[in-house]
Amino acid sequence: MKGKFITFEGPEGSGKSTHTKLLCEYLRDKNVDFVYVREPGSTKIGEKIRAILLDAENKEMSDITEVCLYMAARAQLVKEVILPELKKGKVVISDRFLDATIAYQGYAGGLDIELIKAIGNAVTLGIKPDLTILLDNDLGRGLNQRGKINDRIENKPLAYHKKVHFGYMELAKREPARIKIVYQETEIIKTQEKIRELVDKILRV
Repeated sequence: MKGKFITFEGPEGSGKSTHTKLLCEYLRDKNVDFVYVREPGSTKIGEKIRAILLDAENKEMSDITEVCLYMAARAQLVKEVILPELKKGKVVISDRFLDATIAYQGYAGGLDIELIKAIGNAVTLGIKPDLTILLDNDLGRGLNQRGKINDRIENKPLAYHKKVHFGYMELAKREPARIKIVYQETEIIKTQEKIRELVDKILRV
């Protein structure tokens, strides 16, 4: 691939949306040709799947159903956006990717992690991020910052979110060259500076 693929991961309330937005502003100021996507979503089909996945009324949804829906949205996103843009030499910034499914439905949901990886490798056509920024903070504080209206995933019990956090830490231990943990500072800009430093190294800007 000519381009670079950078993903953001982290438990609920870890600040992904805030920091992806700030990074995009930074890259725009530096005239970097990039595309931003979110998972699930960023395609017509993906956004419809997202609505189903996050609908708080779908309480009966099983973990295997979640995996299948996330993978379907991911497959569409890779086909329509990620792969074509990387081939053009663009930088692709994604809010979540395959690591999220491993952490949420694998470590937290109890599904076979190797099975998730196998399915994930197929739907992503083997594409892996060049850099994954794993945002970490106090889990309780992060969950409290979600706001009053929570989606189906956010509404899951604290024990579930603790398993998600554990899963992410395990993934980081296994792939330290790709997954970089960025701990949240009190000041947002200080956290963002850490992220920009990591991104600059990958992009050599």
